[in-house]
Amino acid sequence: MNDIDAWVWWLVGAAALGIGLVVTAMPELGMLAAAGVAAAVAAALGGDIVVQVLVFVAVSVALVAVVRPIAARHRSQRPQLVSGIDALKGRQAVVLERVDASGGRIKLAGEVWSARALDTGRAYEVGQEVDVVDIEGATAIVM
Repeated sequence: MNDIDAWVWWLVGAAALGIGLVVTAMPELGMLAAAGVAAAVAAALGGDIVVQVLVFVAVSVALVAVVRPIAARHRSQRPQLVSGIDALKGRQAVVLERVDASGGRIKLAGEVWSARALDTGRAYEVGQEVDVVDIEGATAIVM
């Protein structure tokens, strides 16, 4: 083991962590792999084992502390471009056939949809504009 430089071992460890990242899709393993590469650079520049471990720990902690919250924030954000039925929620439609709690028809985004009133005691007459609050199957829920 003495004939292999320390930086090679750090790169082997980083590669193993990178493989773990691909297999498990845990981004933390990618951050640890990057820290392993940083420790390999420290070893190649002549740093002793204490410096190498300190570089590994510092880069690992920094990446996990900085990158992980940013990634979590991006993961929780709604997509900027909505499509499908999500794009229809909140739009206005025109009543084609009287809409009440039992049903009716509306024209929504150029298409005829079956619709039902959100408020069961309310009815919307032909020509009225309504807001689509939800889509359940092929039925628009309007108010």
